[in-house]
Amino acid sequence: MTPDLTAQPAHAQLRALQSGEISSRELLDLHLARIDASSINAVVTRDDDAAHRAAEAADNRRARGASTGTLDGLPLTIKDAFETAGLRTTSGAEDLKDHVPQHDADAVARLRHQGAVIMGKTNLPAYCQDLHTDNSLFGATLNPHDPRHTVGGSSGGSAAAVAAHLTPADLGSDLAGSLRLPAHYCGVYGLRPTLGLIPARGHIPRPPRWITSSDMVTPGPLARHPRDLALLLDALTTPAPAENTPWRLQLPLAHRSMDQLRVALWVEDPNCPVDEMTAQTLDAVQHALTAAGTKARRTTGPVSFADSLRLFEQLLHATATATSDDAAGAAELAAARELQEDDTSPRTVMLRARTQTHRTWLRANEERLRLRETWQRFFTDAECDVLITPVAPTPAIPAGSRSLAVDGVQRSFFDQTAWANLTSHVGLPSLVVPVLRTEGGLPIGVQLVGPAYSDRTLIAVAEELMSLEIPR
Repeated sequence: MTPDLTAQPAHAQLRALQSGEISSRELLDLHLARIDASSINAVVTRDDDAAHRAAEAADNRRARGASTGTLDGLPLTIKDAFETAGLRTTSGAEDLKDHVPQHDADAVARLRHQGAVIMGKTNLPAYCQDLHTDNSLFGATLNPHDPRHTVGGSSGGSAAAVAAHLTPADLGSDLAGSLRLPAHYCGVYGLRPTLGLIPARGHIPRPPRWITSSDMVTPGPLARHPRDLALLLDALTTPAPAENTPWRLQLPLAHRSMDQLRVALWVEDPNCPVDEMTAQTLDAVQHALTAAGTKARRTTGPVSFADSLRLFEQLLHATATATSDDAAGAAELAAARELQEDDTSPRTVMLRARTQTHRTWLRANEERLRLRETWQRFFTDAECDVLITPVAPTPAIPAGSRSLAVDGVQRSFFDQTAWANLTSHVGLPSLVVPVLRTEGGLPIGVQLVGPAYSDRTLIAVAEELMSLEIPR
């Protein structure tokens, strides 16, 4: 038994559990000790007694030869947006500071069913509504690579905890790049799965006990190795008994050898420029792929960046209105009637989207489905297995900053997630792969995108990338 085991990826920790090298109770204590010693404020709520009971139950199962599930005995953390039975769930909001759910979110229940030991909750901005991880309940989470820079949001505590070896993996969520931006800024692997594979019931927001959730939010895993994403994806797509689900999911693996892999790279777009270091990282990935015999070519993208982003914002603001009370909705409608037709300010765009008619939304949804078909044709007709894009225009920006500078040029603060949001509203699987670091040690990643249900192919390609010699 060695404290260094906490630095190993999740699949190595599971192997140590299965071989008897360490018990679940011992592995849990090693992680709790790391959390105790950490100063980055990533894990904000714990119940050590309940975690110890779960770990001891896993050890007893293993001793009886009755081990259950793909994650049996593995300690994990959970983003504080997911309800956890008996464990405080705040979503970073003051009005939920004492909220202790009676039931698990569906995704959490699936992890428990596969034997995971839930050891704590990770930090986030209030109600997941910022690109920094900071709130009045728990304060800010610090980037483990440089505390002067942000961890991103909203799954910032999740990514930071994984990067700092406080947990082997975490359950995060992604609506508007909320999982992928922190994975990029903290240098870990993060998967936004195909929309619908993992249920979002029990994710806040919506309010506690709501059955529905946003039509774009997607739970997903963060880890330090692609193989760990595969393990978590297995667990998260296996229904728990209480779901009473008759079906079982088997995702295809259409991965080819590196010399048969067909890769396109969308590395730049005038609607969202990237900085020099990010462009160099994408160049380095293309050179490494080519050296490995992969067919890697540049593309201008399968869709219009500007039109796709406009549609995403319209749908995002619409889905956010579900919890508005009648008085607030009436006030927004009254304000919208006073808008000038030629006003295209961000506030006006948001207000129009939040007060659009159902007919307008239905047409936007039709546009979304047609856009999804356009993406599918790109992967089929262009004979492309994987598209590689930037994750964000830059490495992690300064902590607390409300601006974004790309090589000295000011851009919209929300451009941080513009590349990620190319796929958020069409539900395609998207995976962040850490690649290089700046001279100051900040990570830079790339985003892998594939057709619907190609999640396993993306994971396999991420593992291939991990083995390549990427020129620094």
